[in-house]
Amino acid sequence: MNEALINLAYLAASTLFIFGLKGLTHPRTAVRGNLLGSSGMLLAVVATLFSQGIIEWQMILIGVVIGSGIGALIAVKIEMTSMPELVALFNGFGGIASVLVAGEALIRGEDTTLQMVISTAVAGLIGAVTFWGSLIAFGKLKGTLTGNPILLPGRQVLNVLLALATVTLTVMLVLDPTNILLYWILTAVASLLGIMLVIPVGGADMPVVIALLNSYSGLAAAATGFVLGNTVLIVAGSLVGASGLILTKIMCKAMNRSLANVMFAGVGAVVTDGPSADDVYAGKIKATSGDEIAMVLEGASRVVIVPGYGMAVAQAQHAVRTLATLLEERGATVEYGVHPVAGRMPGHMNVLLAEADVPYDKLKDMDQINPTFAQTDVVLVIGANDVVNPVARTDPNSPIAGMPILDVDFAKTVIMIKRSLSPGFAGIPNPLFAADNTLMFFSDGKAAVQDIITAIKES
Repeated sequence: MNEALINLAYLAASTLFIFGLKGLTHPRTAVRGNLLGSSGMLLAVVATLFSQGIIEWQMILIGVVIGSGIGALIAVKIEMTSMPELVALFNGFGGIASVLVAGEALIRGEDTTLQMVISTAVAGLIGAVTFWGSLIAFGKLKGTLTGNPILLPGRQVLNVLLALATVTLTVMLVLDPTNILLYWILTAVASLLGIMLVIPVGGADMPVVIALLNSYSGLAAAATGFVLGNTVLIVAGSLVGASGLILTKIMCKAMNRSLANVMFAGVGAVVTDGPSADDVYAGKIKATSGDEIAMVLEGASRVVIVPGYGMAVAQAQHAVRTLATLLEERGATVEYGVHPVAGRMPGHMNVLLAEADVPYDKLKDMDQINPTFAQTDVVLVIGANDVVNPVARTDPNSPIAGMPILDVDFAKTVIMIKRSLSPGFAGIPNPLFAADNTLMFFSDGKAAVQDIITAIKES
């Protein structure tokens, strides 16, 4: 295949990547966006293999069949509630691929120019950080590791030393690109840095971490593209890197916290100063039942459902959709208030509700839904905590001070579905639980919603 055709294939693949990303910006075009993006990657891979004369078309076809089979199996078997850890794992795969490809190019030693060696070092460094950081994120999301921040003594000093070591090893590798051992030492130190960066982060901050690791995987791929002199890899990596950074910034803004605070503060590791749970809740909690909630909902003309991670854990999204349909059949208006960082990955709640066929136009972000809470009869909060905690507005010394929240406390009645009064990731009590207009339904999310459905049908 001549060079002109290869470049044309790369141009077509890059165009498909761009249109694919564009399609992913809206649920109605997301499937098409995925198809366009995957088609672009298929075209880029096949063109590269042919251009390099690596293997014959028969082997390419076999690889496509095997890879497609594995991907299809994962897509069918994976539960939507496990999607965050799958995304983390995929980020890691991208990182380790960059490490191995760049390392192999360095071993071949066909190009030892300054650009090539720097690109190799950068690909190895970022790729290793991404791989091991993603594995830690996977473990926290999966439950293999604790979701709480793990604050090792002297971690900040160790992180600085590791960062300085990676810079030193990079310079040494640039000065002596024939010393392959330096490259593997660099990736080993970067691996430890990746672990140390993610271990202190709590599970509730994983939306930011996943977006950041996604960006890292793209940057590592772009660096590998410079190593290989592959245009389409540079374009694809740059698109992923840039979109990941933009998403990271959006998630941090939604939490009113800096990236440094998310990565290094260890929020939630210890209980912060402030009123104790006993002071906030003592004698003020009003427990309720499915039958009582059914009576409250019977007279509601407007209901807002606020999903949280508890809904995802309980896999209650289908039950929630059934409840919403039942209320709408009885004349109520039902909408969903979705916080940007609810769940464990960007858009987690949107994905879960889409799986349950909830119409997209019923999903409202904070700016849309907050002005309407004062006119809302009932808000049903399922497993959310800090994203509805009014302390964010009232206490400037709180760890979530200034964080944009869903103003559910302005509604006439708030029903909180939670297993217990346990705090959210910030480790602080939520005065909403003890508010005069709040009823607490202590139960598993799915079981609670099903109890409410049963009570409404029997009423």
